[in-house]
Amino acid sequence: MNTLFAIFIYFSTLVFVVGLLQRIRSYAGTPAPLKIPTTPAPVTSGGVVLRMTREVVFFESLFKANLWTWAAGWLFHASMLLVVLRHLRYFTDPVWGWVVFIQPFGIYAGITMLAGLFGLLARRFFVERIRYISTPSDYLMLVLLIGIAASGLLMKFAGHPDVILVKNFFTGLMHLSIQSLPANAVLYVHLSLVFTLLLIFPMSKLLHAPGLFFSPSRNQTDNPREKRHIASWAVKLESEK
Repeated sequence: MNTLFAIFIYFSTLVFVVGLLQRIRSYAGTPAPLKIPTTPAPVTSGGVVLRMTREVVFFESLFKANLWTWAAGWLFHASMLLVVLRHLRYFTDPVWGWVVFIQPFGIYAGITMLAGLFGLLARRFFVERIRYISTPSDYLMLVLLIGIAASGLLMKFAGHPDVILVKNFFTGLMHLSIQSLPANAVLYVHLSLVFTLLLIFPMSKLLHAPGLFFSPSRNQTDNPREKRHIASWAVKLESEK
């Protein structure tokens, strides 16, 4: 079982990293032939950076569009970030001081993460226009994330596995050495769900995470009068003539 899990984790991580890099390369290489920033848009590069920061950190456009969706979405994403950072203790030795500091907050973040996910799932069911455009994969992603959060909380409050063995397992994988996982069914379910998510991430709608940075409606300055916009492929054609 330990060997099978190790192979699955290595494979999922490889697919995640290679697939994500390929997607980012594709996004970066996609030409933007027109100036299409969503107005009102900044007219300077510094303004674009500030706008992207507000979008990434505060979900500004979603806040303006729908407050309830923003609340559930922001709660989920902020909580997940804290939960992920909390899990760094399984990959660092000694554990960094700030990771030790956020440990108790990460537990509460697991609860708020689950609350945010249920809010997003309820939106898929009860908002008619959202239900109309939802696909099975949309529900699958939410159910998968709910399973990850729920199994993680279950290990914390019901069947606590030996965290020393868990840490030894993952630090061993980092050094290409397979160690033993504790015999805990919930842990196996949790890890299976986490690395299944990594496996399908490069092929799913979760790619909106890196894709946001390549959105021309967000990352372009609104200066078509001051500076002529020429797509990179057009510049190349001009130079070849």
